[in-house]
Amino acid sequence: MIDTLLATTRDLMKKAVEVTRMDVSTIHSGRATPALVENIMIAAYGGTQRLRLMELATITIQDAKSLLIQPFDPSVITEIEKGLLEANSGLTPVQDGEVIRISIPPLSQERREEYIKLAHTKLEGGRIMVRQARHEGMRKLKLAEDNKEISEDQQEYGDKKVQELTDEMIAEIDGFGERKEAELMQV
Repeated sequence: MIDTLLATTRDLMKKAVEVTRMDVSTIHSGRATPALVENIMIAAYGGTQRLRLMELATITIQDAKSLLIQPFDPSVITEIEKGLLEANSGLTPVQDGEVIRISIPPLSQERREEYIKLAHTKLEGGRIMVRQARHEGMRKLKLAEDNKEISEDQQEYGDKKVQELTDEMIAEIDGFGERKEAELMQV
């Protein structure tokens, strides 16, 4: 019983960590990475479908400061370019034949500080999701103890394990937050 509750809580926390990792990876750091654009929604095929860019094209790193986007279907290249411009990501796509090139502009110190604040906000959102999963896990343990499905000692043991999981997941979030901050401060 306790193992099942702990596994469920761990899964919820892992999902929160992964969502946070994906969210933080979209923050522009002055270095080319497909994560900057891969989840941008594009209205393709005359607006009949909304697809993520990664579903429409291959995104490769040309060098440290530029991305190359090659659509699977060349007929949607102008829609991809338009979608990238409308995303207000601060990136300017340039159509070059059957590919789109994006040069990543260098960041000013002021912009770096804004992105660090944005990263901290996203990281705190992740920590909140992990704490909500902890709260839910502990609530289920308390409910199981109230229903006499587990003993009070088992509930305390479960609470302790849930807290250890919480600490582990928050440390993971903090770890990639520190790496992102270091990446943003690199000139």
